[in-house]
This record gives sequence, C-alpha cells and structure tokens, in this order.
Amino acid sequence: MTQIPIMPHTQPQPLNVEEIDWAAQISTIATPNYAIINGENVSARSGKTQPVINPATGQKVADVADCGPEDADIAVNIARKTFEAGTWANLAPAARKKILLRWADLIEEHKAEIALLESISAGKPISDCFDIDVPSCLNTIRWTAEAIDKVYEEIAPTSHDTLALVTRLPLGVITAIVPWNFPLSTTAWKLAPALATGNSVILKPDPKTPFTALKIAELAHNAGLPAGVLQVLPGDGINLGKHLSLHPDIDGQTFTGSTGVGKLLMQYAGQSNLKRTFLELGGKSANIVFADANLEKAADAAVLAGFYNSGQTCTAGTRLLVQDEIYDTFLAMVLERAKNWCPDNPLSPKTNMGPVVDQRQLDTIQGYVQKGIKEGAKLVYGGKVMQHELGGFFHEPTIFANVDNAMAIAQEEIFGPVMSVIRFKDATDAVHIANDSPYGLAGAVWSLNINTAHKVAAAVRTGTMGVNNYFGGDITVPFGGFKESGNGRDKSLHAMNDYTELKTTWIEFE
Repeated sequence: MTQIPIMPHTQPQPLNVEEIDWAAQISTIATPNYAIINGENVSARSGKTQPVINPATGQKVADVADCGPEDADIAVNIARKTFEAGTWANLAPAARKKILLRWADLIEEHKAEIALLESISAGKPISDCFDIDVPSCLNTIRWTAEAIDKVYEEIAPTSHDTLALVTRLPLGVITAIVPWNFPLSTTAWKLAPALATGNSVILKPDPKTPFTALKIAELAHNAGLPAGVLQVLPGDGINLGKHLSLHPDIDGQTFTGSTGVGKLLMQYAGQSNLKRTFLELGGKSANIVFADANLEKAADAAVLAGFYNSGQTCTAGTRLLVQDEIYDTFLAMVLERAKNWCPDNPLSPKTNMGPVVDQRQLDTIQGYVQKGIKEGAKLVYGGKVMQHELGGFFHEPTIFANVDNAMAIAQEEIFGPVMSVIRFKDATDAVHIANDSPYGLAGAVWSLNINTAHKVAAAVRTGTMGVNNYFGGDITVPFGGFKESGNGRDKSLHAMNDYTELKTTWIEFE
C-alpha cells in the first residue's frame, strides 16, 4: 500500500473555460484507479476492477478498484477506531474549520483537473463542470466550514436549582452513497456537513463516476484531514452498498439516487441497527406556466429545466404544465428554443448538452419514448438516439404534447431529456395535476399575479418551489423532498442535523 503525496499547483489557474485545450489535457492527467483506506491508496482486496467508460465515446478511460464486503469491513473498523479515538471528532470546531478551508483551497488549485475528470466520467459539458460543479463544491465546503464554529448549543429554561444542557454530538461512522449525475457537487453536499460535525465518513461513489471523489479525498488528506476520517470505496450497490447499509457498526447513511434503491436502504437499516438514514431520491417535477407569466423568460427556463445535464437531474422540470389559453403559443416558443439544445462533444466549451451516462440509460429513455407514443401522446420534437461522430450515448431532446398526467411518461422518472407538456385550466387544476405524483422534490410556478404565484407555490407538495425561476437556490437553503422523493435535507445549517445526535444533560445543584 502506498500513499501518493499531492503537491499544490504553483502555476496560476485559468479563469475561463475557453482558455484550455481540454482534449489535449486528457493525456496529461492521472485517473485515480484505487480505493482510499486509512489514508492510503489501495487496490480492492479481491483484486477486482471495474471499467469507467467515457459516455461521449463509449471507450474505457480506466479500470478502477471494485471494492466488496471485505474492503468495507476493514474501512468500517478503521473509521470506528478513528472516531472513538477522537482524532477528528474531539478537535475544536475552529481547528476542523481550518482544515476544511485548506481543503477547499487545494480543490480550487486543481480546478481544471477536477473539472476534466468529472466530464470524462459523467459526460457532462466541460463548461458546466468548470463553471458550475467545481465552484459549487468549493462554496459548499467553505460555507459549511465557516459555519461550524458559529452554531451555538442550548440551555433549556429550567428552574433555578437545575441546569439543562442541550448539545449536539457527531453521529459517529457515516456511509455516504452518491450518484453518477452530479458526482462532485453531491459529494460535497454530503461530506462538508458530515466532516464539519466531527464524523468519520465512508464514501461510496458510483462506479461509473469515481474519479472526482477519489481526487478530492486525496486533497483532503493533503490539507491535514487525519487518516481514517474519510475513506473512499468505489464499488457497486448490490455487493458493497448493501453490505455497508446492513453493517451493524455504521451509525448513519446518506444517499442520493433512485427511489427504488432508497427504499431498500431503509429496509436494510431496519434489518440491522436502525442506522439513521437520509435519502434524496427521484422526482417528476411540475413546471407550471400561467397565461399572465413572462412567457419569454418562462420558455427559456422550460428548456433549461427539461434538458440541462441531458435531463439526468432529479429536479428536472419534466412535466411542463401550461394553461389552456396559451398552450399552443407557449409550446411553439418552447419548440423553437429546443433547437438550441443539441447534444455534442462535452469537451467543447460551447456545448450545453452532452451524452447520457451509458447504453442502459439510452435504452431506458427509448423505452419511455415508445411508451409515450403507444399511450397516445404526440411526439412533437426529437425522440431518437443520435449518431454522433464520437460514438457514445447521445439522445435528442424530446418533447411530447397532449400528455395526460396518468401516462407513464408523466408519472415515472425517465432521467433523460424527455419533456411532457400537459394542459391545465386554472390554479386549482394545476395544483391537482402537480400533486398527482408519487414524488415531491421540486417545481416552479410562473405568474405575474402575486396571489396566484404564492398560493400555487404553497399548495404544491414539494421540497423546493421556484416562483418565476427554475433551479433557484444556493447553499443557504435546504434541499430535499416530500413523499417518495425522500427525507432529510442537504445544504444549509439544516444539513448538520442529519449528522448529529441531540443530547440532554440534566444537572441538579446541591
């Protein structure tokens, strides 16, 4: 087992995504292909590896360690010993803050490398990785680090001869399981509050997209994070994920991914030690446009909501609800704007839409396109797999009109660039359609009438609701869902609740 030192860059970093020849940079970066256990870069105990495929080309980028139960048991044992020793948990909040801030600085110094690793594994446009994902990661870590020594505990209002302290203690050993669609930013959402509050964390990135998780974990150790506090185990969900979820010495688990897997994790928690479980799951969000809205702005946002990250976004506005009197006009506006979303080479800074993640996802999307046609929806745009010169897994932006909310394409999460356009009569009808879903993650309402906007926003059962915007919010507000979209919250001070236990200490004076 060897530990590879990570030296900070000494050269100034480019400020603009267009300043870099991204294709040329591929041959200059090392792709992490190991696990990280106790601060060391190691192979899986079994020797097994799993290929990471570039979604843009369909070609293998690297073979990465494929960890299993034996690796998990070793990592959990180390995490437990590290936590019980207080190496990290007992550090003063201000001391933890300094290390986390140093970690963010190192990530920023490696910004271009991390953006490229994200793009070649997830297929995301490099401009999104460089301008959105890495800055989001930095902001999450820095904001959370700055908060940890500014959150005070409580003294309860008791009688004069007693003193009741309400304190927050770290939960213990945490498993964080993150998805392939936003590997870097979602990882930061989990790691920042979990580490800030003193926990030991075992991070399981999706085997499709392990690079950035491994890279930033190396940088965390270089920033001064003690060995054993953060360990990274690439591996699948069936063997590794299930084993971690059933492990009796893990105190909590946080997961972002599909609703089906989230339900299994809840079951595993009940079958084992009732470990605290926080889930951010699927969505089928309603983007509601009233006749009195700013239609130009709403149409711009509608295609962004539907096609950003090739529709592989849990908050995607895949149900576009349009009021009857503007339905045809607004649909025409959306169709015109859809022409600006053409999947292309993600390493071109001009590309705003890349491939989907793999062949399986491409097949899933095509299956739903056929379902939509069979159920009677009208395919008005796209609908086909694209043959791109790079190869890879490209799919056209797709729009269905005359969709009934009971159709599969309106009820089930497709996780691809497929938008269903649905008519509604009035506010009551819009709210009914929006809430007629097993999910409740996000959504938006577009209206210049303050009464309509506020009433509809309040009535739709979702964790986040935009008013005359979509994808609004920042690190200061919580993110999570209602119903089958999960529980718990990422981001904001509320996220720290997920990774701490409340303790009452009741003191009686003699």
